[in-house]
Amino acid sequence: MNTKRIINIISIIGLAATIFYMFWLWKEGILTDEVEMNEYISGLGAGGVIVFIIIQIIQVIIPIIPGGISCVVGISLFGIVKGLIYNYIGICIGSVIVFFIARRWGRPLVEKMFSEKKIQKYEAWLNKGNKMTIAFALLIVSPVAPDDFLCYRFGTMNMKFKHYLPIILLGKPLPIAIYSLGLHAILRFFLNYVG
Repeated sequence: MNTKRIINIISIIGLAATIFYMFWLWKEGILTDEVEMNEYISGLGAGGVIVFIIIQIIQVIIPIIPGGISCVVGISLFGIVKGLIYNYIGICIGSVIVFFIARRWGRPLVEKMFSEKKIQKYEAWLNKGNKMTIAFALLIVSPVAPDDFLCYRFGTMNMKFKHYLPIILLGKPLPIAIYSLGLHAILRFFLNYVG
């Protein structure tokens, strides 16, 4: 079995587990009752925050859960402000790790993890010469760009880490907020409609 197929299977399992977990939280009334949610989060303690941040880091390195969905989980469990902060911390740490993984193992790893179609789709953006850093920054700020792929791909290029890191730290808040708040609003609408 090839690497892409394994990653696809893991992603499907991760997505299914996330949906099941969110459904369980909803059925238990945790997502629909603020008191229940606060009690559940208090029960998790600091360990819950650490586990969530680790999950966010892992989902960047190995996309087992779609990033937008894990961002909603952060908002749902910890509230808007803390959820956004924990999402940001985990995703930024994961993005830094990805850069160094890609720097170490190079383009062959990227080709094993991502489809040729995705690689070709963004190749024109990536071959901007001295404007490559600007192209990367614009893509990272975009909420529809595939960040995990871009971080891996730019790790294989001649971009210096001192340019990569500020783009990640400054560019991630907007798409994280859009995913987190937008999908959270959709989830709340759905839960209110169903409930």
